[in-house]
Amino acid sequence: MVVYGLLAYEDKSVSIPNKELMDKFQELLLNHDSLGYVHSLAKESEKMLAATLAKDTETMAKILKFAHDTESPIFSYNNETELSAVVNLVYLAAGDKYRVEREDQAGEGYVDFIFYPQVSSDDALILELKVDATPKQAVSQIQKQGYALRIKGKMGEKQKYTGRILAVGISYNKIRKNIPVLLKSFDSERTG
Repeated sequence: MVVYGLLAYEDKSVSIPNKELMDKFQELLLNHDSLGYVHSLAKESEKMLAATLAKDTETMAKILKFAHDTESPIFSYNNETELSAVVNLVYLAAGDKYRVEREDQAGEGYVDFIFYPQVSSDDALILELKVDATPKQAVSQIQKQGYALRIKGKMGEKQKYTGRILAVGISYNKIRKNIPVLLKSFDSERTG
């Protein structure tokens, strides 16, 4: 596939070389259930993104819990790094519409995930993960630390993003083994 230009090879890794081929691969993954696990993962990832944009926190929590229970190794099940890996997995479809950044410097700290929309009027997403805390505390951290400033841009720049900012607090409770989610939206003109 590399020889025919369907995949690119650089620095010992293989990638899809352009958007047109990425779209074709995605179409294949989403429309052919014969691809098994990859097909199912792509479908669940699309559901997760749609649930997030619709503010359907119940569906989001169910998808996260299922992915965490089925994909996380038992010895690292209870830590934030594993929760972060699960979030990466369930939001794979976001890569088509967003530039996803992890541990990005924002406001007065580092945000776990920021999803910058490719279309400036689409919603931007800020995800904060917490273990043994509440999703409300995670959303509060997004606001208190000023993470939305990263989306607003730098002083003197024209604002790039004009859609809503969706602050998503995701927590994991080690005792109850659940993953509650809270989602709060605010206008991109404001940061809190």
